[in-house]
Amino acid sequence: MRLRGNKLMKKYSMETLVGIFVIFGLLCVGYMTVKLGKMDLFGGDTYPVMAKFTTVTGLKAGNPVNILGIEVGRVERITMDQENLKAVVEIRVKKDVKIYDDAIASIKTEGLIG
Repeated sequence: MRLRGNKLMKKYSMETLVGIFVIFGLLCVGYMTVKLGKMDLFGGDTYPVMAKFTTVTGLKAGNPVNILGIEVGRVERITMDQENLKAVVEIRVKKDVKIYDDAIASIKTEGLIG
């Protein structure tokens, strides 16, 4: 009788360890998806900035936004202002970066090596 109980305990212990390992693995995958994907779950540490351009050739959602070569945000979405025939670009900028009202934005291509 005793031997069967030990085997039963070992079986449940192993299943518990496997379950904990699987849950931990899923949490790690979720964390890495958010971090490596550079996604904000609740828009936490960024604020929106709108910019209008006559052309946005080559620009797409997810592209980095740089100031002085330092990444400060990402392009959130691109829409069209039908009335003024302008492309409206919504940018998500890190909260610790100040964008002044008279700032001028331009679109530049990155080279093959960045």
